[in-house]
Amino acid sequence: MTNENQTNGSVAGTVAAVTSRSTPAHAMAPAEKPGKFSGIDFKRWQMKMLFYLTTLSLQRFIKEDPPVMADNTPDDERLVVTEAWKHSDFLCKNYILSCLEDGLYNVYSVMETSKALWNALEKKYKTEDAGLKKFVAARFLDFKMIDTRSVITQVQELQVIVHDLLAEGMVINEAFQVAAFIEKLPPLWKDFKNHLKHKRKEMTLEDLIVRLRIEEDNKNAEKKSRGNSTIMGANEKVT
Repeated sequence: MTNENQTNGSVAGTVAAVTSRSTPAHAMAPAEKPGKFSGIDFKRWQMKMLFYLTTLSLQRFIKEDPPVMADNTPDDERLVVTEAWKHSDFLCKNYILSCLEDGLYNVYSVMETSKALWNALEKKYKTEDAGLKKFVAARFLDFKMIDTRSVITQVQELQVIVHDLLAEGMVINEAFQVAAFIEKLPPLWKDFKNHLKHKRKEMTLEDLIVRLRIEEDNKNAEKKSRGNSTIMGANEKVT
C-alpha cells in the first residue's frame, strides 16, 4: 500500500511538473499571430513567429528533442512525461504550420516535430535570404547615374535600393549613404561633385537631396536659357 501511494505520488508530482512546463503562461497575453509566410522575407517572419511562440510558452520546442528518461523510470511516469511533451510539441508545430501559406503548409506538414520543422525552414530560407542580401548589395554597388536622366529620379531609385538593404538587416549609416550618393553622380556633375566632397560640414541625406534638387533646377534653367538664346540668335540672322 505504501509503495502504491509513493508511486501515485511520484506520478502526480511528475504530472504537475510537466503540466507547469507545458501550459502557456497566463501572465503574458499571446502576441498578434504573424501573417502567413509565403517564402519571402523569412528573417522578419521568423522573429515574429518566435515572439508569438514565446507568449504561448512554446518556444523551447523549436530546439528541444523528445525527452529521454532513465531505464528505471516507471512506465506510468514515462507515459505521462512523453504524452505531455508530445501534446505541447504538437501545439507548437501546428502554430508554426498555421502561419505558412497553403503551398508551404503542404510541403512542411510532414515534419514530425517542431524542431525538425523549424530547422527545415531555416535551412531553406535563411540561405535564400543570404542570397537576396548579396543581390541587393550588388545592385547598390553597381548603380551608376547617367547624364541623360534626371539626377533626382535616379537618387530616388538609389534610396529604394538602400531601403531594401536596410530591410535585409545590413547597417548603412547616413554619412556613408551621403558619400556614396555623391560618388555616384553622373559625369557632367563632376564640378558639383567635387564641390560637395570638399564641404567640411557634414550633410544629412535630406540636405544633400535638397542641394541636388536646387542644382538640377539651376542646370535645367541654364539649359533652357541657352536654348532660347540660340533660337533668338538664329532668328536675328534670318532677319
